[in-house]
Formats: sequence, structure tokens, C-alpha cells
Amino acid sequence: MTLASPGTPHGPDFSDRSFLFVLGSSRPDGNSELLARAAAARLPADVPRRWVDLNRLDLPDFQDGRHEVSGPPTHATERALLEATVEATDVVIVSPLYWYSFSAQTKRYLDYWSGWLNVPGSDFKERMAGGTLWGVTALAHSEHVVADGLVTSLSNSAAYLRMRFGGVLTGTGSRPGRVRADEGAMTRAETFFHREAPLALFPYEAVETAA
Repeated sequence: MTLASPGTPHGPDFSDRSFLFVLGSSRPDGNSELLARAAAARLPADVPRRWVDLNRLDLPDFQDGRHEVSGPPTHATERALLEATVEATDVVIVSPLYWYSFSAQTKRYLDYWSGWLNVPGSDFKERMAGGTLWGVTALAHSEHVVADGLVTSLSNSAAYLRMRFGGVLTGTGSRPGRVRADEGAMTRAETFFHREAPLALFPYEAVETAA
């Protein structure tokens, strides 16, 4: 993962960027995915993008072995997911809001990040630094502030890895396809990936910077 250019006053620079969309819904073509695809459709045509559906992967439950002697991942799916993650300059977490947080599939994927931090030779933290983390979520509530817990989790994760954070695109949708009726969300999707993504900071770092 390499540091993305801050772009120009006329818009972001998409050269040498590649997007990984990580789908965490328990159903295909969910509202979060529909919203993410609407945003992805506005990327320049030559920008590489890859879609990974966690619900279709043969990925074991995460086992925390951070304090044990461990080697590279032995499970083929985990190895492929690790490489896809570190090779992208922009990682987009696409998860519906379940109980004001991520879906189980999404949380399991992010838990694997903890293990990858200690994989010999992976340099996971160093390779993620400078990249950009984004989020897309659909929720049943019309007041999107209820997704703040998910937003905070992603922002703090980006801060820990010294990534940029592009924010979270939110939309209202519970029944299949309902998010298409959220005109505000669909409008925001058109420019979501074209906005500046600042370096993520923990809340205490933001306070210190402001002071």
C-alpha cells in the first residue's frame, strides 16, 4: 500500500490507486452493497477495483495467537485476503449496521487485522500506513447519527495504522433495494470517493493538534 497523492484543487488524483471493496452483508445485493456500487461507479474507469464478498469465503473464525510463536497464514483464503488488503491503496468496508456496529462477517475480517500485525515478514502496519480507509453502511434508521459507533471504530482503526480516513457513506434502507429511495444518500455517493481523506487521528490527538 502506498500513500495516495493529495490531488489538485480541481479534484483527487486517482493515479496509482486501487480500491478493495470488502462486502460484509449476510445477503447478496444488500443495501450497503448497492450504495457502495453507486459510489464506485463514479470512480474513473481506469481505477482498479476489486470486490470481495466475505459471506462467500471459506474463512475460519479468528483465533488470537498474538502472544504465541506463529508463522505465515496457512489457510489459503486468509493468505489471499491478506494480500488483497495490503495491495490496495484504498480499502472500503461495506457493512450494514447491525446493533449499531459491524456485521459479524465484517468484524471477523477486522479481527484478522490484529493477527496480521504479527505475521513474520508481512509488515502489515507499515504497508497499510498512508493508504485510505472508507466505510459504507445502510441502516434502518432515518437518523444516521446512530451509526456513529461504526464510524468511530473505523476512524480509530485508521488512526492506529496511520491511514487516511475518508469517512462513512450512510444510507437508509432495510428492505432489499430500499436505499435507492434515499435520494440524499445516492447523491452523496456520486462524489463520496472524490473528497479529501485526511490523515486519521485519535480523538486525543485531534485535541492536541488543535491546541
